[in-house]
Amino acid sequence: MFGRNKPVTFDPYGRRRSRPRVPRWLILLLLGVAVGAGGVIWVQERYLPPRLSADASAQLRTAYAQAESARQQLKSQLDETTKKLDAALTEKKSLTGDLGSSRAAVERLQGDLASVVEALPPDPRGGGVEVRAGHFSSKPGMLSYDVVLTRDRTTGKPMPGVLQLAVSGESSRGSPSSVNLQPVSLTIGRHEVVRGSAPLPDGFKPRQATIQVLDRVAGKSLGMRVMVVK
Repeated sequence: MFGRNKPVTFDPYGRRRSRPRVPRWLILLLLGVAVGAGGVIWVQERYLPPRLSADASAQLRTAYAQAESARQQLKSQLDETTKKLDAALTEKKSLTGDLGSSRAAVERLQGDLASVVEALPPDPRGGGVEVRAGHFSSKPGMLSYDVVLTRDRTTGKPMPGVLQLAVSGESSRGSPSSVNLQPVSLTIGRHEVVRGSAPLPDGFKPRQATIQVLDRVAGKSLGMRVMVVK
């Protein structure tokens, strides 16, 4: 009725089950992590700047944003200034080229003028300053004139002088009359072209003009010539 009895082993020391052991590699790994974290904290506390608080971090971000905005504004101003500078340099280059062309044109005109002056007939009176040519035209109350003066080639640097014009003709009453115009200061080089106009008395009819070149007002005469007023 009962099954076969199993033998019962008697253990007088009562063996206990052994507890599971933690692997050594896991212990070494955890120890390495702890040592590394501690090293990082030690280096940060010893050598790196102190960590900022929340308020300091907010202030730093605000300051950075303001600095970035100022940098962008300065960059925009720099770009605009650079464009203006480039435009100014381009304009300067263009003006320099135009100036060079104008100087060349002036030199050509001066050469042409010198050639024309040399071709004019000499002053019959001669003198230190020759009156080579002149043109006078009048309209009521005004006299216009163009006078060409030359000096000897052997003379030195340009010298100062005065052009004095004396106009003779008829007054408004029909009687002979003369008018001395205001003296004109000038500098006489190899050649000098004097152009201008001067008022005349009402009703005065000019007939001829006496051209005098003086070293100063009421001074020594350097040249003289009489020409007809047309």
